[in-house]
Amino acid sequence: MGKIVTFHSFRGGTGKSNLTANLATYAAMKGRRVCVIDTDIQSPGLHVVFGLGGTKFRYTLNDYLRKRCSIDRAAVDQSDHLNLQAGSLHIIPASLDADDISAIIREGYEISDLRHGFTQIMKVKRLDYLFIDTHPGLDQETLLSMATTDLLFVVMRLDQQDFLGTAINLALAKKLGVPATYIVCNQCPGIYDFDKVKQDVEREFSVPVATVIPLFTRLIEIGSRQILVQVSPNHLFVQNIDQLFKLCESLHESREA
Repeated sequence: MGKIVTFHSFRGGTGKSNLTANLATYAAMKGRRVCVIDTDIQSPGLHVVFGLGGTKFRYTLNDYLRKRCSIDRAAVDQSDHLNLQAGSLHIIPASLDADDISAIIREGYEISDLRHGFTQIMKVKRLDYLFIDTHPGLDQETLLSMATTDLLFVVMRLDQQDFLGTAINLALAKKLGVPATYIVCNQCPGIYDFDKVKQDVEREFSVPVATVIPLFTRLIEIGSRQILVQVSPNHLFVQNIDQLFKLCESLHESREA
């Protein structure tokens, strides 16, 4: 059994989905068996980063939660599309259809089904990693993801509202007993001393900072249409993603030991 890695932020616009997509792709490029799931049912879009914005999916996470299919039938294999040589990557999208979104919000679903889905897809696909992109803020999907994750990355910007929201997320993660929690400082303007940012944030929250990511214009240019670690493998952003990947790998190694 592999492990679950969750990305969460208290507010939207932190770049959480881009980080999830890039780390998942990077892990697959390193030969790992990966699945990434979009649990942001109210405002989905993770699949857009993978170039699937106009795709009509036969099944989505919404269909699984409404008991129309098994979780593995909602998994879309992107291994060939990403030209992976050794690893594999599947994505389980949430539906962008307005009727599907309103139906799941109106009717609800059994939260235990989502937990069961996490377990099943890891077994069926023999995953090394299941990456979860959560809905910003706090809802039942987020609580479940935090309660079941092995590694939690809390994404924040250097914004006062993000600081306040991050404090809430970290307190909740502690109460839920998340095994490993790290802060990711994203979209950091170049005017800051990044080493000092890391020190200040760690002192503020008493939680380690995994990496401080600059506000890269290249990410703005591609506008969530591509995976940067794949199209620009020599970009400095890849170093930040590698830092996150090494934390995932170290947790795996420690559990095996």
